[in-house]
Amino acid sequence: MKGLYFQQSSTNEETTFVFQERENFPVTEDYFVKLQVKACALSQINTKLLAEMKMKKEFFPVGREIAGIVLEGILPLDSEDPGLCEVVRVHEHYLVHKPEKVTWTEAAGTIRDGVRAYTALHYLSHLSPGKSVLIMDGASAFGTIAIQLAHHRGAKVISTACSLEDKQFLERLRPSIARVIDVSNGKVHVAESCLEETGGLGVDIVLDAGVRLYSKNDEPAVKLQLLPHKHDIITLLGVGGHWVTTEENLQLDPPDSHCLFLKGATVAFLNDEVWNLSNVQQGKYLCILKDVMEKLSTGVFRPQLDEPIPLYEAKVSMEVVQKNQGRKKQVVQF
Repeated sequence: MKGLYFQQSSTNEETTFVFQERENFPVTEDYFVKLQVKACALSQINTKLLAEMKMKKEFFPVGREIAGIVLEGILPLDSEDPGLCEVVRVHEHYLVHKPEKVTWTEAAGTIRDGVRAYTALHYLSHLSPGKSVLIMDGASAFGTIAIQLAHHRGAKVISTACSLEDKQFLERLRPSIARVIDVSNGKVHVAESCLEETGGLGVDIVLDAGVRLYSKNDEPAVKLQLLPHKHDIITLLGVGGHWVTTEENLQLDPPDSHCLFLKGATVAFLNDEVWNLSNVQQGKYLCILKDVMEKLSTGVFRPQLDEPIPLYEAKVSMEVVQKNQGRKKQVVQF
């Protein structure tokens, strides 16, 4: 039985994906179950995080967001089994029931973005009705789920669009977004638009998709594409606001910290892997998984999924996902 793994080069710069034969392990330990995989979603692998957690190895299993017969869930970070395989072994503490209305591809394609959205908006920024939320790059697979959760909680949503197609997509969403800020031409100032939309008060919650830390002359070229500067985020943040960032190397200078102090604002880092790093959080984690499936079943979550792909195309598709070149969620269907 074959599974997909990634192999990282010694320079840590190049990642290649390979299919390897693996044994069909018998379930011998307590609380483990065999799961026949019906669908597996593809997400970018954070190789830096794996190295920092001393989990670096020559071959690492690919695919953790899986849906299968009777049960579905996310494989833990230290799983030895790739989700891109016909049968995997999973501890029952990482599984929740899939509602009948939900398809295999919907379950696999929504579960991780749902966990990230809940982590950002519920646990890190305490979203509540009436608050204003800025969700950067709202037309991405994750941004769409975050917008839908924010609307469900009664928030006023502002979002940025990185292209004309993204702008049109966001404007068609229902409930409607309060303001779509088109940043594709580089001429629109995000901070000014947000302050104008909130009557100068600023935004209560900001969920970024990365930020620029330096001037355009000092920033790597990849960072210059449509990302706001950290000063823009600090400027548009309201008093008592919450900035949830996906920028793992965020650097705040003393003037930045002083401005955040004056506003009584907080900065939180979005790392959805934390739920699997402590058994104390297991109950909350399972509650999130269950709620994501429930909202998917009732139509609150309407994910952006690409056409399902067969297993033999998973290697090429994963290479695209790893380079962050896809917009819609890629799901392998068995």
